[in-house]
Amino acid sequence: MISTTSGSPSLGDGAGEFSFRTRERALERFQKEEFDLLIVGGGITGAATARDAVSRGLRVALIERKDYAFGTSSRSSKLIHGGLRYLQKFELKLVFEALAERSFFLKVMPHRVKSLSFYYPIYREGLVRPTLLSFGLWLYDILALFRSPEFHSRYSSKKLLAEIPFLKEEGLLTGFKFYDATMMDDVLAVETIRAAHEKGAATANYIEAVEPLWNGDRIVGFKAKDQVAGKNYEIRASQTVVCAGPWTDKVGVKLSNNWKQWLNPSKGVHLVFDHKRIPVPGTVVMSHPKDGRISFVVPRTDFGTGVVIVGTTDSPTPDDPDRAEVVADDVHYLMNLLNLSFPKLRLTAQDIVSAYVGVRPLVDDQSGEKVGVSLQKVSREHQIEEGPGGTVIVAGGKYTTHRKMAEEVVDFALKTWKKEFKKTGKYPLPQNIGTSHTKLPLSANLTQEETEKAVQSAQENKIQLPQELLERYGADALRICQMQSKDQTRPDPAAFPMLQSQLRYAIQKEMVIHLEDFYLRRVPLFLSRSDGGLPWAEALARVWAAERGLDEKEAASELERLKAELENRSAWKKTLKS
Repeated sequence: MISTTSGSPSLGDGAGEFSFRTRERALERFQKEEFDLLIVGGGITGAATARDAVSRGLRVALIERKDYAFGTSSRSSKLIHGGLRYLQKFELKLVFEALAERSFFLKVMPHRVKSLSFYYPIYREGLVRPTLLSFGLWLYDILALFRSPEFHSRYSSKKLLAEIPFLKEEGLLTGFKFYDATMMDDVLAVETIRAAHEKGAATANYIEAVEPLWNGDRIVGFKAKDQVAGKNYEIRASQTVVCAGPWTDKVGVKLSNNWKQWLNPSKGVHLVFDHKRIPVPGTVVMSHPKDGRISFVVPRTDFGTGVVIVGTTDSPTPDDPDRAEVVADDVHYLMNLLNLSFPKLRLTAQDIVSAYVGVRPLVDDQSGEKVGVSLQKVSREHQIEEGPGGTVIVAGGKYTTHRKMAEEVVDFALKTWKKEFKKTGKYPLPQNIGTSHTKLPLSANLTQEETEKAVQSAQENKIQLPQELLERYGADALRICQMQSKDQTRPDPAAFPMLQSQLRYAIQKEMVIHLEDFYLRRVPLFLSRSDGGLPWAEALARVWAAERGLDEKEAASELERLKAELENRSAWKKTLKS
């Protein structure tokens, strides 16, 4: 075997592992230990809260009903941005905070967060005035402390059309170019949870919070059910934090019979196209001429052979977020906007590669009155409140500011915990609680230094490291190359080198439990291919079973589960034909 960077744990040992075996050890800890904090929800909010809390020395447990990042945290526009539109509401503090985080991520996580140019065309019939937008972009640069990759610039209509020749010409007055950033939302959430685990947190996906445990009038944990094996657990903790996103109200009714709906969620749909079909040089901001709503056309050349993500919509969602789906109206809205913006491309629904739907956990303006307590409004983007039984409820929030939000969540939890101890003398806080310490990279393997060492080691051992693996895994790309099977007969899909080895890595280091976790939330296989990656599913099911120590029958069952999930994700295509 080829040695990797010095001091790095091997994939097989406990310290470097984050797998189904890690999950089993977490389940054992759930039975034996009492935790300081139990976090319900494994999206980016719960992940960041777990990492923040464990960095302070707290004993942390985290459970997620499905896979990590299953909900909103894998179905966003995949942007790290300051939020230019918030300047219209004079939310300067929020924008400043978001831009500071953007700068942090670009510096510390170059493999995860990358700068991207944005083009904002201005039309005669549009609602945005050039002078106002110019002022806003200057303010954007100032609030970023001039740390953007480049300052914004104003374009003549001629120059804008030279860079985007298929852009609508009629009524085009001018345009602007500025910079924000992109990221891989699902992978970032998983890596944040893994970082929490490496600091000592007990985390497990596919564990549902079923019913709270009460001690008097205080909730001291949850009864939980393992969705894989069907076993029940009682997870005890001094403080419970609910980070359930769109499912907040679903958890809330378990906390109190008097719970009233807290959220006013919004459904957002994205369509995915081949980048060659919409060859934008950067993100294009589209403004709907009738409702003024902003949508983005985001190129992702790092997803497969290159795609463009278009979205998002903003419409009511069902009471149960699990029932949110892409429907014909969503597709027609975005297709209409695309063809208004790029009439020369003559796009049709047949050009859509894939689509996905997410639910924004927006807080109802009257939620504080509904719950019966005053909301602790941390910002216009997220809200934190003391819930039934001394729990902490979190909703809303920008992905960009998840670290700052997590710090505020833990601060709030400690404050309410301290208040409870002063009132009752019960549940004393742990000694020597430190301050938040999350300014380091999630993993050493993602730093530029470690990646360069891995590249050098590969060169010395005459191993070719595919660029796609380096960009996705950093220094761990070398480990994936070491896993490659010599007897693999089917060629890998384009831009997904060593796909079977990527799956092995994901099972061992990213806690993939089901094949759908890999297809939908570890690599953009389903998102970026019109065939959804199904031609490789049978071979991957065998790899999955071998890694898990399971037989052919289990592999066949898992393959059918994957096919059913991917078919469900593609059900919107049938609504267009009916």
